[in-house]
Amino acid sequence: MSTLKSATKAEQTKSAIIDAALRLASQIGLEGLSIGAIAEVTQMSKSGVFAHFGSREELQISVVREYYARFERNVFMPALQMARGLPRLCALIDNWMDQVAHEVQSGCLFISGAVEFDDRSGPVRDALEQSIKTWLSAVRRCIAMAVEDGHLAKTTDPKQMMFEIHGLILAVHYEAKFLKSTRSMER
Repeated sequence: MSTLKSATKAEQTKSAIIDAALRLASQIGLEGLSIGAIAEVTQMSKSGVFAHFGSREELQISVVREYYARFERNVFMPALQMARGLPRLCALIDNWMDQVAHEVQSGCLFISGAVEFDDRSGPVRDALEQSIKTWLSAVRRCIAMAVEDGHLAKTTDPKQMMFEIHGLILAVHYEAKFLKSTRSMER
């Protein structure tokens, strides 16, 4: 019984560390994360934080995975409740825009991470790239279903439309966050 209790306590502690690291990464980026910074934020010892991850890189990867899980839970999963085709695609885009509105204040790990790791190789970049590719593939599949169901023109290229939607999302972030445009969400 005490082994189960300590495993649950360890999971709770690790979850709290990842949550704190995710909040910190949204402000300072993945590259700014360190075992020491997380120890300070969580009021734990460095060795206590290190024991849960083993390295800064594993901490960063855990943060990427948690960000993706939350993104999927908030953006993708609710859209699956909608009918296939255009209703689902519209819900997906609406949910994504809601996420953007929130992230204009807190920061988008996919965007900041892409900037930080675009010219690097390694496991953190791989985790980011895989998360983003998985997400964009889901958007492309929703577009393809809308074409198949006759909700979009048969000549619609799902890859091109996905590219354009993604480009608009990036533009909204850039305009709102960097240029401080108050009308980017409207546009």
